[in-house]
Amino acid sequence: MRTAYRTCPLCEAACGLELTIRDDHVVAARGDREHVFSQGFVCPKGATFGQLTDDPDRLRRPLVRRDGRHVEVSWDEAFAAVEAGLRPILDEYGRDALAIYLGNPNAHTMAGGLYVTPLVKAAGSRNVFSASTVDQMPKHVSSGYLFGHPLTIPVPDLDRTDFLLILGANPWESNGSLATAADFPGRLKAIQARGGRFVVVDPRRTRTAEHADEHLFIRPGTDAYLLFGIVHTLFAEELTDLRDLTGHVTGVETVRELARAFAPETVTAACGVPAGRIRELARQLAAADRAAVYGRIGTCTVEFGTLTSWLVDVINVLTGNLDRPGGAMFPLAAHLRPSSGSGTGRGFTVGRWRSRVRGFPEVKGEFPVATLADEIETAGDGQVRAVLTVAGNPVLSTPNSGRLDRALGGLGFMVSVDPYLNETTRHADVVLPPLESTRKGHYDFSFLGFAVRNFAAYSPPVLPPDPGGLDECDVLARLTLILSGQGAQTEAAVLHARLLSAALAKAGCSDKAGLVRGDGPAERLLDVAVRTGAYGDGFGDRPGGLSLERLLENPHGIDLGPLQPRIPAVLKTPSGTVELCVPALADESARLLDALDRDRDQMVLIGRRHLRSNNSWMHNVPALVKGRDRCTLQVHPADAAKLDLSDGEPAQLTSRAGALAATVEVTDRVMPGVVSLPHGWGHDLPGVRLSVAAAHPGVNSNVLTDELVVDPLSGNGVLNGIPVEIKPL
Repeated sequence: MRTAYRTCPLCEAACGLELTIRDDHVVAARGDREHVFSQGFVCPKGATFGQLTDDPDRLRRPLVRRDGRHVEVSWDEAFAAVEAGLRPILDEYGRDALAIYLGNPNAHTMAGGLYVTPLVKAAGSRNVFSASTVDQMPKHVSSGYLFGHPLTIPVPDLDRTDFLLILGANPWESNGSLATAADFPGRLKAIQARGGRFVVVDPRRTRTAEHADEHLFIRPGTDAYLLFGIVHTLFAEELTDLRDLTGHVTGVETVRELARAFAPETVTAACGVPAGRIRELARQLAAADRAAVYGRIGTCTVEFGTLTSWLVDVINVLTGNLDRPGGAMFPLAAHLRPSSGSGTGRGFTVGRWRSRVRGFPEVKGEFPVATLADEIETAGDGQVRAVLTVAGNPVLSTPNSGRLDRALGGLGFMVSVDPYLNETTRHADVVLPPLESTRKGHYDFSFLGFAVRNFAAYSPPVLPPDPGGLDECDVLARLTLILSGQGAQTEAAVLHARLLSAALAKAGCSDKAGLVRGDGPAERLLDVAVRTGAYGDGFGDRPGGLSLERLLENPHGIDLGPLQPRIPAVLKTPSGTVELCVPALADESARLLDALDRDRDQMVLIGRRHLRSNNSWMHNVPALVKGRDRCTLQVHPADAAKLDLSDGEPAQLTSRAGALAATVEVTDRVMPGVVSLPHGWGHDLPGVRLSVAAAHPGVNSNVLTDELVVDPLSGNGVLNGIPVEIKPL
């Protein structure tokens, strides 16, 4: 028996785990009580860490499709098959004939943070897609316009706020998103314990809503009306106060003019929140000494997702709560160098190129995944004929996923980097599985940039390498070398050395190569990043600063203190100010106004989260799927009576995109006119090797989502507020 410590890689909360290891197996996992950020908190997913890594269905050697079957081969055979399959397609049809899809788990690995960008660059294709356009792209776009960069995203300063307004988020189940906050529920309880309040706006009475001081039902997809009503009230009642932001914000008067049309009495019929309550929310946000508005996936996966995400921060600005303790603030991760100067930069743009079939503008280097099937199915120059997926399952996670499933089946070639033969990778000609989490190091390149308190933690591997396995950095490096024309036989070390040299040169430390530490390529790149980052030792120039060595000496993490004000230096806008309203957002506000009188009588479908699920990842772990069926259709009692639906009986749902049958759960947790299905299920397709998930298949809600409807500013899919017809079966 021995004990090891590591950061849990299963969601965005970045909790510390204490692992008990026996005979090279994790036999127990619990919260690390000495962890500087999570302080012992653990959720059911983290507690099953060992079961997930020991999953007997997990792939540990490459697979190649032969005669319609996936068979195990050597790594050299697998990479040779990749080159043999991709090279003829790229040579004949060009680079855009390859599409790349990047799944959510890329954000949870060091390789994803370090090696995906070189991979995409080597591919040279404009057909790049990711899970961001079924999740968070609206927040990237709104932050890009406001602050000059799509990754400059403020987070609620949970540990110091007095009043928190939460829209479309359920951190009691999700553990938080775009706001890294271990024990998010405990932090919300702490707000109440110190005399503060938090209010939840959601079409469902979620677990978070149950614990809130107040829960307001809202019609799905109408959060922008509610938020504009708050903005209108702030101006109409002279409640705006920029406080320390005075002189750092432009465009306030433009927003004032836009908000005139959205009085609470005007928007209440559309959103379902009483006008008086909208006005009171504005007054509460303005009166609170420290307040923040936080919106998440329910505000992003809707038709006006970018506008809603923008309005969240407009309110934070107008109440003087942006970049202020207790408000919405900008974290500073240890691997990033701090900004300096006036905040002036190139700003944020979209549309450097457009998609071939539907003409979508590029956003943040990618196209909406809602159009991936179009690019595969539509003949002509630039048609996608090969797909590379990295840690993604778009057959379950993207709009009209049944259509995409069929399109993937008709490809000329497909390769997947994934530990499972799942609903997507069953189509692959080659599957390349990375090592288990226990056999590789971990540092959160993505999530530490969204932490509600600055800290740093690195976890070394807790088990020895698998002699027959391949580290994910090596897998992605060899794919990168194949795509750059250097051949399947080129050693991964060639790219590792190149990336290390580039990192040192970018940091102005090319002469420090001999001082870099780390057992693996990711660790060496991490050492360079933290030593030249905001808290680093500068390779000895700043004694006591951070380095990989110091992170290893502190297995429970290093606390770097509360968030600090960073405006104007954090900005990268042309004006050097928070640019509160750009023309694209003004135009979208006019479209929102035009949609005010839409007919909203039809039943609409929304998704939901569960603490024991994480998208489609976790359904093959017995402990996480035991108990009652969670993949049910939640229906309000009044709707059940009107539609003749019975609890526990099946119902048929039909949308423009497709149809499915689901078991009804009659409950007043959903508001009338709204039904809810969880996402990430549908494990009943042939060719999948997920034995536990297959016994608990559920239904795929994205059979119903419509790939033809997206948020126009970000291309994000509309996964909430889907019009459906329902009848008993």
